[in-house]
Amino acid sequence: MSAELSLVAALQALWDIPPPGPENLWGSREFITVKDLLIKHYHNGKSTFGLELSLGNALRSLGLPCSTPHLPTRPGRDLGQVASALVHEFQRSTIRRRYLCPLDMADDLPPLQFGNAKMGRFTAAELECLFDAPRLERCFPYIRLDVLRLSQFHWLVIEEDVSVRGESGNRQFSFLDFPINKDPGEIVPHGGRFPAAVERALFLLLLAPWEAWSEMPEVDWRGFQIPWIYTLDDDLCTFPAPPPAPKRLSWEPYHHQVDHDEWVESERPLWLRTFATAEAIRQDLDSCWARIQVPSTLNSDLFSTPIEHFLVRAFLSDGIDEVMAHLIVIEAAFGTEADHKKKLRLSGDSYAESATRRVAARLSAAIGKPGAAKEYLDLYDMRCTYIHGRHEGRIISTQQRVLARRLAREAANALVDLTRKSQPREYILLDLLNQGVANLPPKS
Repeated sequence: MSAELSLVAALQALWDIPPPGPENLWGSREFITVKDLLIKHYHNGKSTFGLELSLGNALRSLGLPCSTPHLPTRPGRDLGQVASALVHEFQRSTIRRRYLCPLDMADDLPPLQFGNAKMGRFTAAELECLFDAPRLERCFPYIRLDVLRLSQFHWLVIEEDVSVRGESGNRQFSFLDFPINKDPGEIVPHGGRFPAAVERALFLLLLAPWEAWSEMPEVDWRGFQIPWIYTLDDDLCTFPAPPPAPKRLSWEPYHHQVDHDEWVESERPLWLRTFATAEAIRQDLDSCWARIQVPSTLNSDLFSTPIEHFLVRAFLSDGIDEVMAHLIVIEAAFGTEADHKKKLRLSGDSYAESATRRVAARLSAAIGKPGAAKEYLDLYDMRCTYIHGRHEGRIISTQQRVLARRLAREAANALVDLTRKSQPREYILLDLLNQGVANLPPKS
């Protein structure tokens, strides 16, 4: 009998175990037979640590009856397909990871596809597919994926391929890769709150002028919020996260009339109203994507500083942290070490200006707005007022908050365009300084 036919026969015996199954499924003859066949034919003859857990997860995801007693009796699965799925899990070296990001409080956004990301509204059926609802139903008997309510929101969906261990049993145990001599408390300076693929997609979206489109910037200049991310791997050897609850998104009471004197109370998504139409947003984001999809753009030396990190960090922060992050974007974009060390400056740079004024000059030249120099200096003075503890002027107005966001966005967009130049970063910044120094206000 061939290996595949032997595996199907062993799976049949395992599938015939009636729910709820034995107390120790992993120790049952039927489970051990399936495991041994997979080890012999598809796992280089080796049994690795955690293999039983990984195989148990895979079998539950594939609908093993004794592992899913909460499900009603359904027509039997094609065990040939189950065998093929298990073989695939034991032989694969990459998995597909999907990040499902709700765009909470979004107004009317257009459907959009850029790179490995897509944005839009999805039907309940489409969300069932994106979340792999049948698998979640098998793994979580008491938690329901409420796709009807989730489908009332816009979503950002990003996918990427991720390399995994060859040993299926070790995919759940990433701590096995942890070096013994590694500092467990070390900080990766520009590690994001969200996965890198999500933050890169967010960076693109944040190049758009959301603060100009907002009808009520005093409430929030953002066009949407991302309160959480649901991550789903197509790796059956791992156990998925619980289905997300719609109540973790923003709702408001809603009443609608169904008869002359009868009203029904319900809920609907709360949204941040924008002036822009969906078509205007689509055109702007299409333009942003066209400008940054050139491979050399975000790999340019101009983006060697943490511009992306802090633009996204500002979006994910509130209050003073948001404003500070926006100001760091500008400093990261147009500041240099030579601003603080004269001996590092290029020949031709003889300006007796402070580091802050030099950043302001470059900003004004890069975005083509002479008045931006004074705007940035005023914001920087406000920042210093906060940091150094002076009591006067400690309130940050809506105008200042939105201005910091606008200047940071315009700085990032200007750098995207400047990457077309083939000069090194220090020469580009010197040219901006030469152009912008005349925009600086008199020293007080």
